[in-house]
Amino acid sequence: MAPPDKRRPGFSRKAQYKIFTGYLVAFLGAFGGLFLLAISYLDPAAFSAIRHGAADLTRPVTEFFTAARSTGQKGSSEVSAYFDAASKNAAMQRELEQSRTQLIEARALKQENERLRSLLGLVEEEGEPVAIARLISSTSSSTRRFATLGAGRSQGVEAGQPVREQRGLIGRVLSTGINTSRVLLLTDTNNVVPVKRASDGTVAFAEGRGDGLLNIRLINIGANDVKPGDIFVTSGNGGLYSPNIPVAIVDSLANDGAVGRPLSDPAAADFVVVQPIYQPELVPEAQGGEAGDEASGDDTEGGQ
Repeated sequence: MAPPDKRRPGFSRKAQYKIFTGYLVAFLGAFGGLFLLAISYLDPAAFSAIRHGAADLTRPVTEFFTAARSTGQKGSSEVSAYFDAASKNAAMQRELEQSRTQLIEARALKQENERLRSLLGLVEEEGEPVAIARLISSTSSSTRRFATLGAGRSQGVEAGQPVREQRGLIGRVLSTGINTSRVLLLTDTNNVVPVKRASDGTVAFAEGRGDGLLNIRLINIGANDVKPGDIFVTSGNGGLYSPNIPVAIVDSLANDGAVGRPLSDPAAADFVVVQPIYQPELVPEAQGGEAGDEASGDDTEGGQ
């Protein structure tokens, strides 16, 4: 008769010891866990001491396994880096070439900027701007040219202050609200700006035409030596605009001067800068009949 597949533990003393040991370990573990739980509730300070003591006892083992894991990770990284060295070197070469190209372009731009500055004879603007804001709207189908600025009296904006962007003059503040202002654009028919030719200081006036261009009228009509490509900047006369703000570039000639194109583009300007009046003592409180400009502008725009 074949023996049974499984025998009861009573037939083996070794099996009985194993079962007894398992029960004993389970009982001691459960008792130890309950004991520690009770201590953690009844005496947190003692439990903290026990926890730190256990950490101190297991520190050598923990440090050994931590060092082993760190060494393994480092070795794995070194092996991976060894096999990836070729691809990484190629990528670094590509990045180096791109950086070299960008550096050459940056140097070329710097040289071009220096050349333009020397050509125009422009100087850096001094003083802090009054406000920096966006042009949030403008007239689109009117002979009058106005824009709405997203800054007003709350930001320190006042009537008469020049408005410009990076490329040149935009116009001047016509009237102000609490948080918005109305700007009379450079191309408006009622806007006249004293200008001078950047190359030699020939004095003129830039008048808006209402069609996006400017009439540049020379003071000395008898000597019209203006050429296409000449650049005109603010002269500082009248005290409203500070000198050397770019205004226009000449497109074509006229009997008493030329027709110019504004260097600034209000539609393309992300932000504009409101500057303080250059010489407030020379500027009347009513800037060029602002009330009349406002009224005529409303009539001409037809409620735009």
